[in-house]
Amino acid sequence: MMHTTESTAPAAGQAEWTKCPGCGSLLYRKRLDRNLSVCPECEHHVRMGARARIDSLVDRDSFRESVFDDVLPDPLEFVDSRSYSDRLVSAHRASRESEAVVVGTALLGGRRVVLAVMEFSFMGGSMGLEVGRRVSEAAELALRSHDPLIVVCASGGARMQEGVFSLLQMARTAVAFARLREAGVLSVCVLTDPTYGGVSASFASLGSVVIAERGAHVGFAGPRVVRETIHAALPADFQAAESQLRHGLIDRVEDRADLRSLLQRLAALHSPRSAFPTVDPDSEPEPDIAVATGSSAPRDPWEVVQAARCVDRPTASDYLRLVFDDVVELHGDRASADDPAVIGGVASIGGRSVVVIGTQKGHTVKELVAHNFGMAHPEGYRKAMRLMAHAESFGLPVVTFVDTPGAHPGPEAEEHGQSTAIAETILRSSRLRVPVVAVITGEGGSGGALALSTSDRLLVLENAFLSVISPEGCAAILWRSAASAPDAARALRLGAGHLLESGVATSVVPEPSGGAGADPAACARTLRAAVVRELDELRGVSPADLLASREERFRRLDGSVLTAPLLDDLAV
Repeated sequence: MMHTTESTAPAAGQAEWTKCPGCGSLLYRKRLDRNLSVCPECEHHVRMGARARIDSLVDRDSFRESVFDDVLPDPLEFVDSRSYSDRLVSAHRASRESEAVVVGTALLGGRRVVLAVMEFSFMGGSMGLEVGRRVSEAAELALRSHDPLIVVCASGGARMQEGVFSLLQMARTAVAFARLREAGVLSVCVLTDPTYGGVSASFASLGSVVIAERGAHVGFAGPRVVRETIHAALPADFQAAESQLRHGLIDRVEDRADLRSLLQRLAALHSPRSAFPTVDPDSEPEPDIAVATGSSAPRDPWEVVQAARCVDRPTASDYLRLVFDDVVELHGDRASADDPAVIGGVASIGGRSVVVIGTQKGHTVKELVAHNFGMAHPEGYRKAMRLMAHAESFGLPVVTFVDTPGAHPGPEAEEHGQSTAIAETILRSSRLRVPVVAVITGEGGSGGALALSTSDRLLVLENAFLSVISPEGCAAILWRSAASAPDAARALRLGAGHLLESGVATSVVPEPSGGAGADPAACARTLRAAVVRELDELRGVSPADLLASREERFRRLDGSVLTAPLLDDLAV
């Protein structure tokens, strides 16, 4: 049976001085506690108990603990050098906790959340029947209340003394998290040092958002087991949080001091009322910006190409910073990599939350190289699909920013399934049950661009284009000379005007005099107004009508002129 009670952290006897496990410095305990158990000398994140962790995250005196009176017994009557029952008693005395996880509710920035915080000092945070039950009941509480669930993980893995019953808790907790995902309830898993084994391979990796605390080590098999199995040296950062981020397995690595504010932002961005909020009549309206929806002044296509490629033009990261009120970037495809050519996350704009995805270039050679010139690998498209699924789960519109010469062409990309990744991204975006607004901000190169442009509304900046091939590529194939690229650009009719007139684009967004790079802030204001307008027009359109409109839109794009958004033809 579970009930709640007001809880305060027990006063545990502690030495006044302690040694930092990272640098060996002698630290005054009270100073270390004031610094959230982060060493002031080397910034090593010292392991933190569940009660101190809760105090560091939630509003003061707001935690209400769920108390479990009927603690589950020893299922196997297990005995090694000591009985399991004796070990449980010792763990309780040492940690002053009844089990390896503390569950309850609290306020975070005034918003109610459900907490499940693991206590590593209780048998290494291992998961047995009782931990599995408590984590699952925390998820069920969040499901009933639709409050965000925050789980702080610290565990060596499954509890061996409970045998197969411990193993089965991986499935039990996974089912609980599946129900949260299906219901669109936010779950955030914070991985602290260490998070291993059955916990890492179940609920710890299943959060809507997965964050690792700086310095945490995360994995399935521990490094000693891996080393003894493969008989080889391991990389210095093996299973470190930063390595997990680089391999696309987690969303973020955060300093302990920044966790509270990040969790507050995530909870606010995923509020059930955040996708299409009620319009406040007293709020300041977005500026009324003229956006072309019928025709656009013709420009020489080769001039458009040159303008679209200018390195001074705002990048996706610039637009995320300038267009949106808040952005929490999420990383990785949760499988193998975090492609720097594709960025994205959850953002707010005009009081509503959206998922944003963009191809990222750069302004300098160093930035361009770091982001592979905006050319995504398959892992980048899989990151985009993961973000699209996130948007659909929470009913959030998707806004994309496209500026890419195309998908990355290379042996590794081909071996990792570039064609499949692009095809699946187009398919996924075409069937999203939430509004999709795409913006071509520069180059729109071939299928690599279309993968993020399959949308309900397609906005094109004045000096941007979408093309089946680059003019240089077309010229090399058909003119047999790359020098004929200007002629190819004209033959392909590259430019926003043609896209609008042919119905491919739904509107053209004007740029400042001299182009978007001449005044990025002004361009971003215009673009923000255009995006808000499109989101407002899509407000309340049913998923069925979105899908029907999207399908009809692409069915009718056969070279004939399509001048109005197809939703106008549907009853909404």
